[in-house]
Amino acid sequence: MFHVMKRLQEAAARPTRRNFLKMSAVAAGGLVVGSRLTLPGAALAEGAAAEDAFTPFIRISPDGLVTVLNKHLDMGQGNATGLATLVAEELDASPEQMRAEFAPADVERYKNLAFGMQGTGGSTAIANSFEQYRKAGATARAMLVAAAAKAWGVPAGEITVSGGTLSHSSGKSGTFGEFAEAAAKMEAPAEVTLKSPDQWVYIGKSFPRLDVPNKTVGAPNTYGMDVQRENMLVAVLTRPLAFGGKVKSFNADAAKAVKGVVDVIEVPGHGVAVLATSTWPAIKGREALEIEWDEAGAETRSSDALFAEYRELAETAGPVFRNDGDAEAAIAGAATVVEQVFEFPYLAHGMMEPMVLTIHVEGDRATLWYPSQFQTVDQQTAATVLGIPVQNVTINTLYGGGSFGRRTSPDARHIVEAASIAKIWGKSQPIKLVYTREDDTRAGYYRPMGVHKVRAGLDADGNLVGWHHRIVQQSLMSGTFMEQFMVHDGIDETSVEGVKDASYAIPAFHAELHSPKVGVPVLWWRSVGHTQTGYVVEAMMDKAARAAGVDPLEFRRRHLSQPSGIAERDKDNARKLGVLDKVAQMSGWSGSQNGERFRGIAVHKSFNTYVAEVAEVSRREDGTFKIENVWCAVDCGVAVNPDNVKAQMEGGIGYGLAAVLFSEITLTDGHVDQLNFDTYRPLRIEEMPKVEVEVLASAEAPSGAGEPGTPPVGPAVANTILAATGELPAVLPLTKAGLA
Repeated sequence: MFHVMKRLQEAAARPTRRNFLKMSAVAAGGLVVGSRLTLPGAALAEGAAAEDAFTPFIRISPDGLVTVLNKHLDMGQGNATGLATLVAEELDASPEQMRAEFAPADVERYKNLAFGMQGTGGSTAIANSFEQYRKAGATARAMLVAAAAKAWGVPAGEITVSGGTLSHSSGKSGTFGEFAEAAAKMEAPAEVTLKSPDQWVYIGKSFPRLDVPNKTVGAPNTYGMDVQRENMLVAVLTRPLAFGGKVKSFNADAAKAVKGVVDVIEVPGHGVAVLATSTWPAIKGREALEIEWDEAGAETRSSDALFAEYRELAETAGPVFRNDGDAEAAIAGAATVVEQVFEFPYLAHGMMEPMVLTIHVEGDRATLWYPSQFQTVDQQTAATVLGIPVQNVTINTLYGGGSFGRRTSPDARHIVEAASIAKIWGKSQPIKLVYTREDDTRAGYYRPMGVHKVRAGLDADGNLVGWHHRIVQQSLMSGTFMEQFMVHDGIDETSVEGVKDASYAIPAFHAELHSPKVGVPVLWWRSVGHTQTGYVVEAMMDKAARAAGVDPLEFRRRHLSQPSGIAERDKDNARKLGVLDKVAQMSGWSGSQNGERFRGIAVHKSFNTYVAEVAEVSRREDGTFKIENVWCAVDCGVAVNPDNVKAQMEGGIGYGLAAVLFSEITLTDGHVDQLNFDTYRPLRIEEMPKVEVEVLASAEAPSGAGEPGTPPVGPAVANTILAATGELPAVLPLTKAGLA
């Protein structure tokens, strides 16, 4: 998804000091501070004066509490705490006085600097906010100091700030709250100086999670499922069993007879909705519906048929997206050739909180409560469906119980469904659209299935000389508004990331892409294209190392140590070597076998973050493998909250293991076979291995943490099985081959 961000805003500028301005207001005696956005092409809201286009990030109230407005969605990754850490650092506040709230949907004020729309994705939340929120904190501090200096009649340079208290050597002192109102009337400084890394107190250290208290006590309106509004109805939607199917006819008599059911309505293009006074009668009413579906224009192929078509395509030439040297000639003249075909199934996101959304339409205004990950698209979509101005759509973003990409779709289908139901219902009444687990599993928007065919040639010394890579994968972007940015000459950037930029020293590298048309809705999934390309490249590296008779770690070092003459690639390789060496040291790497256990190693860059992992497995008597240990080394630049980074690596590893071992979505005549976690297998708690994570110290700018832990774990596990059996598992999940 990082390519999505780059394409959507190629030259996204970082805010400069001279463009950093305040938005100050005496609101209940408090101080509001923000940053002027400086994105190329950033347009002001129609009719807005230039001086009004400010972004308030911080509120300081008379009681001294500092509230940071989070322009992103926090779906468990902890960015609310991360942004508060940045503000607290420059403000010299104490952790105890920090609070976080979600910012309203307002693209002009709260756009993601990485891609020019308000939204969260591509592991950019901290990376794009690092300087912006620090400057907000530094500006607020300067204004508070100026207010205190004026009140005390002393030079501002003589005032110190620590833990939310301003002090002077004369003995005068005061809290942020005492000076908030006066500070709001001060002129914001044209320039602010940010702390240097050696001055950091909070960045890079432990900082308490701000979301834990409310989540622990189950505070109201923490998650989307928590929302309760007066006179609210609950809606559940019966969707077609085959993607693209339509309602031919339905009988709602039995459904309407269920106590609590208020009405049953057809939602053209989406299905039939049951509205009830609460969730249970809505579900029971849906079960009583009699629906005849029209599947004449639906996707009715089965998974086996789709894979057969994909495998055929993998044998034919497709659009080229990388062509370094003559790979065919290099492979033809190689001393040794290794070849492998890989198959990846559709995958659901499986977040713990299924999709949910509450909407209340009142005349020409609408208010929504839910975990919004793509506020700009969601807001515009709701306005379009309802036929009202965009500025009349208010989005109250709530914490998300996971997402992994699911809550941000270019077509905003869940918004369309909820807004359509509210419009058809036609009454000024809140409606909560609830997805059950089964709804969420069958609704589509999966990680695309894919087939990769790779041939690699080695010379007599065991060095890679040629690589030929062909990908068959459904496009994520085709047919969406993002296609114009993301698909060029038949190449969807999200399909090829991880191969297009593969940095191993291989003189001849050729890669092609087929993007077949399939009626199954697909969407980015934690690490997007890297979820497949990382597996293929790193598994093939082990297969090539085995053919060369070289230790897998040494084989990677050999192909990362050769200067390429391309500065960016050489820098990538130096950082990859850094995490490889660290994970080798952590695991005590001495080869692919450790007594009766087997080990595999992998390294991958995604979202500008470098992760190396070693997996260790044991073999059970029935021939299946148990993941015992995973070691992980990560270089994500400056780690604002190292504990959060470690948690994201651990979560990404568990998530990736489920995909490798168990998870798949299959189709029979176009109908999804899986419904719940009994058939769509996540990783169980007793199956989670012991995980050790180390975050490398770095002076580089912060980069992503939410997704990069996932790609390397799959090939690391695959490489343990190659070491144990001599055969590389290339068809996922491993349960298909009786390996898990």
